[in-house]
Amino acid sequence: MLFELDDVTYSRGGEVVLRDVSARLPVGASCVAGPSGSGKSTLLRLLDRLADPDSGRVLYEGHDVRERDPLELRREVGLVPQLPALVEGTVADNVAYGPRLAGHSFDPRSSLKLAGLDAEFADRDPARLSVGEQQRVMLARALALEPRVLLLDEPTSALDEGARDAVEATLLDLRDNTSISIVLVTHDTEQAKRLADYVVRIDAGRVTEQGPAEEVLVG
Repeated sequence: MLFELDDVTYSRGGEVVLRDVSARLPVGASCVAGPSGSGKSTLLRLLDRLADPDSGRVLYEGHDVRERDPLELRREVGLVPQLPALVEGTVADNVAYGPRLAGHSFDPRSSLKLAGLDAEFADRDPARLSVGEQQRVMLARALALEPRVLLLDEPTSALDEGARDAVEATLLDLRDNTSISIVLVTHDTEQAKRLADYVVRIDAGRVTEQGPAEEVLVG
């Protein structure tokens, strides 16, 4: 099992966001689905130790994530946020950002290709790209660290239909042609059907259903 949440409760600002959550996320392509405000993004942050639960345990490959150094964990488990957050410089500068922090030289072209962008994007100013292209630069930046897992927080919610389809095609290609596991957060059940093999449904901070996508996402 890739991730397990064991009776997890998490509060923020005195308000309970997740309550008694127990869920499993297997290796491969899985999804945390539910309406806005249900606690999906918070659950994703717990997997990457951007927050720790008030009670309960979050396990990664059978081990409590609190036993791992956060920076080491995040090199292995990469998070792509809902909105692009790019640094100054070229696309290449953005993609190489993580490896350079770790003291490694890096050629961004392979990550750009995995993210569905041509090598010619490397020298472009990301501020001049479409939002969909910027989101794929974010994906390439996460891939540059050669993660074992990608956590995707509503990666297409700010995109038009064409850009959404392009990003989804890239994610399907990653799912089908690499060994990287994907955990997708989305409010869109149709997107969950397209991209995920396993689904955890969450509502008002509680897990309501989980299992293979073809069983959970009926109709």
